[in-house]
Amino acid sequence: MDDDTLFTIGALAERTGLTVKTIRFYSDKGIVPPTDHSPTGYRLYDAEAATRLELVRTLRELGIDLPTVARVLARETSLSAVAAAHADALDVQIRILRMRRAVLRAVAERGSHREEMELMHNLMRLSEAERRRLIDDFIDAAYGGVDANPAMVELVRTSMPELPDDPTVAQITAWMELVELVRDNDFRESVRAMAEYQARERAEGDTTGLHHDLTEAVRADVGKALADGVSTDSEAAAAVVDGLTARYADTFGRPDDARLRRWILERLEVADDARVERYWRLVSAINGWPELPDMGPVFGWFAAALRAHPA
Repeated sequence: MDDDTLFTIGALAERTGLTVKTIRFYSDKGIVPPTDHSPTGYRLYDAEAATRLELVRTLRELGIDLPTVARVLARETSLSAVAAAHADALDVQIRILRMRRAVLRAVAERGSHREEMELMHNLMRLSEAERRRLIDDFIDAAYGGVDANPAMVELVRTSMPELPDDPTVAQITAWMELVELVRDNDFRESVRAMAEYQARERAEGDTTGLHHDLTEAVRADVGKALADGVSTDSEAAAAVVDGLTARYADTFGRPDDARLRRWILERLEVADDARVERYWRLVSAINGWPELPDMGPVFGWFAAALRAHPA
């Protein structure tokens, strides 16, 4: 394009692919003003104006608003700063669109009624900070002001459910169920009762932390007994209990006697709320972690075996 050439608004429209009306609009707004006017008053534009017009079209197609385009052309702000800001804004819009798509898929697959769809949509609209606050409120209600097992409290606080930007139907469903669970006052009171029990144990000198190895031993030994169909009142069950109580005695530094068995049973009964395990299963589902083993039957069998073999 010859730098000395002047184009009428019609010729400029042909070269840029924009309509005469659009070019006139940008011209009237002072964004791409005419370079000169013909003797009869028609607007004329040079090559620089054509280049500015191409930039305007590109920025507008990228969704950048007209006042910002004007600031870029006036060199009041840099193109890189505008691009970065709008890229960030697009990231937010993309996340919102992904969430909406996920909700619609969940509604379609679940055959949701209107109320459930609205609840689902409202929950998905919460920011990450707002979703975290829901869980923090539950943790504060359950553990606040109680000297519970610090390792357990730390585990709960650091294992936060984090809904991904593009969640699956299963993750949305798990999130909805989790929100309902942590808002359940009965569940909160149940978890707080466990925390208060831990506080009493700590006051009596039990400052041990979590015992993953011990839990794994219970899962393995009792799991085998369950798989073999061992009755809880049988001699085989007594042998399993003997082996596990010996491990408890070693872990907690207590005598392996009838009192220890009553104490283990008490711990199992205090923690006997299937909703706790459900909480962890939902968190795992939301975070995409491996599915947790079902410990309900394991601890149920162990408790029954302890009652059958108290000494």
